[in-house]
Amino acid sequence: MRIVLVGPPGAGKGTQAAFLAKNLSIPHISTGDLFRANISRQTELGKLAKSYMDAGNLVPDEVTIGMAKDRMEQPDAEGGFLLDGFPRNVSQAEALDETLQSESMKLDAVLDLEVPEEEVVKRIAGRRICRKDSSHVFHVTYSAPKKEGVCDVCGGELYQRDDDSEETVRKRLEVYHTQTEPIIDYYKAQGLVVTISALGKVEEVTARAMEALQRDEDGQ
Repeated sequence: MRIVLVGPPGAGKGTQAAFLAKNLSIPHISTGDLFRANISRQTELGKLAKSYMDAGNLVPDEVTIGMAKDRMEQPDAEGGFLLDGFPRNVSQAEALDETLQSESMKLDAVLDLEVPEEEVVKRIAGRRICRKDSSHVFHVTYSAPKKEGVCDVCGGELYQRDDDSEETVRKRLEVYHTQTEPIIDYYKAQGLVVTISALGKVEEVTARAMEALQRDEDGQ
């Protein structure tokens, strides 16, 4: 299957992408991984992306699209792929369609993870990270530390990242609504969108997604 995963920040896209890719035996292709891989390998696209990033500018769509195209052409993606974080806007979605058509391929589904806005704010703004080891992550509501402000694992100080503040989260949601959400209507016009609730435990959301994708595939 060739799937695009969409949803607001805090919807759990990265987590679900990893589980779904494993269950479907297809590679998980995330924008962040694409950038890191190309920059570390110093590919031409990686060098180009880094020059924009170093200057504090957004990487142009054509560079991101070029990286995605290269990755989708790798042997492990022959049987399908799951795109996470790409496309981010309608122009990228149109470019993806053109790329796939040129290879006589098409998307099978666009999985839309739906989360109420206030839940997104609660999920992200409640995160606390350990200063000693950033892999130790807590949440003031869902996985609170035994002692407020102290990491259960190593005793390090827990803090809230600047980009996890409520104000920043709401700004990120604005960007999502303005730039990324329109791709849902774009794909709805093609009959590709499968919407599921992203509330509940991780495994419950994964099961819901697998069931919805299976129904969608059978329906086609």
